[in-house]
Amino acid sequence: MATNHIKEIEKLGQSIWMDNLSRTLIESGELERLMTETGIHGITSNPTIFNKAIQGNDRYDADIEKGIRDGKSASEIYESLIFEDIRNACDILKPIYDETGGLDGYVSIEVSPTLARDTEKTIAEALRYNQAIARPNVMIKIPGTPEGIPAIEKAISEGVNVNVTLLFSVKSYTDAAWAYIRGLEKRVEAGEDISKIASVASFFLSRIDTKIDDAIDEKLHGVTDLNLKAELELVKGKVAIANAKIAYQEYKKIIQSDRWKALATKGANPQRLLWASTSTKNPEYSDVMYVDELIGPNTVNTMPPNTIEACADHCHVGANRVETDVDEAYTLIENLSAPEIAIDIDRIMDELIEEGIDKFVEPFNSLMDAIETKMKQLSPA
Repeated sequence: MATNHIKEIEKLGQSIWMDNLSRTLIESGELERLMTETGIHGITSNPTIFNKAIQGNDRYDADIEKGIRDGKSASEIYESLIFEDIRNACDILKPIYDETGGLDGYVSIEVSPTLARDTEKTIAEALRYNQAIARPNVMIKIPGTPEGIPAIEKAISEGVNVNVTLLFSVKSYTDAAWAYIRGLEKRVEAGEDISKIASVASFFLSRIDTKIDDAIDEKLHGVTDLNLKAELELVKGKVAIANAKIAYQEYKKIIQSDRWKALATKGANPQRLLWASTSTKNPEYSDVMYVDELIGPNTVNTMPPNTIEACADHCHVGANRVETDVDEAYTLIENLSAPEIAIDIDRIMDELIEEGIDKFVEPFNSLMDAIETKMKQLSPA
C-alpha cells in the first residue's frame, strides 16, 4: 500500500485540516473516510466554500422549501443551511476532538465577512453563532483586522473557540496572539476555566507570493542588468514561506513569555499557527511547497482537497522544516526594501487584507442572491 504522507506529517506534530465542506461530503460518508483513512483532523470553511457547496446543489432544496414555509428570510435560510452542515461535521469529527483532548477535531465557520470592519457586530455574531451551533468543537472565524482584534479578545474571554483568519503580516499575527492571551487572562480574572478554550491563527500563504511575484514581474520589464534580473528572480515564490517562518519564531517567543507561562500553569492551550491558502497558484512551483516547507510541531496546515491528494501522494516530509533557513528568511524579507528591489511589504500586506475581505464578501453576496433566486423558484405559485 502506498505511503500516506499526511499521516507521516501528523507524527511530526503538525495537524492536517481540510479547507472544504459541503452536505454532499457529509452525507456521502466521504468526510468520515477522509478522517479515518487519510488523516484529516479538522475542517475549515468560508463563504467561498459555502457558495460552491450550495449553488447548483439540490440537496439543500428541501431545507430551503421548509424555510419558505416557515416564513424565513434569505439570510435566515442561509444560516439554517450552514449551521446544519457545521453541526453535522462537528459530530463526525467529535471522536478526533475527544481522542486528542481538544487539540483537533474542530470545524470552523466564519461570521459574515461584511462585518470585518465592525468590532461590536462581529462580537455579537461570534457569540450568537457559537450558541446556535452549540458544539464544543466549533471554531468561530474572526478576521485579524484592526477591528477584529478586540473581537477576538472578547470572544475568547466569553469561552468561544476562535480561528483568526486573514492574517498576512507578522505584526497582525502577533496582535492576534496577544488578543488570545488577553482573552484568557480575563477568563482567569473572572474565575472561569481556560483549559477547554482553543484557537488557531490562520496565516495566509499563496496570496502573498502571487502579489509579490506580480510586483517583481512588473519590475523585470525592461531590465537589462543580468545581476539585477537574477536578484529579482530570486525573490519570486519565496516571500510567503519566509514570512511564515518568521511568524513561527514570534510564536516561540510568545509561548516563552511570563504571561503565557502563567496561563499555561492554569491549563491554557497554545494558539497554534495554521498555514492557510496553501494551494499553489503558480504551476511553475511545486504543488505541495506550502506543505513541505512549513512542517513543524504545534502547527496546523489546512488544505483544499486537491492539495491533500497531492500531499498524501508525494509530499517530501521532513521534521521541523519551519525552523530551517530562518536566518535566510529574515534576510529575504529585509532585502525587499533595498533600493534595487523596492517592494513595500507593509503596503502589500494591507492590500491583501482588503482584497481578502472582498474575496469573501463577493461569494457571500453571490450566495445570498442565489438563495433568493432559489426561494422564488421553490415558492408555491
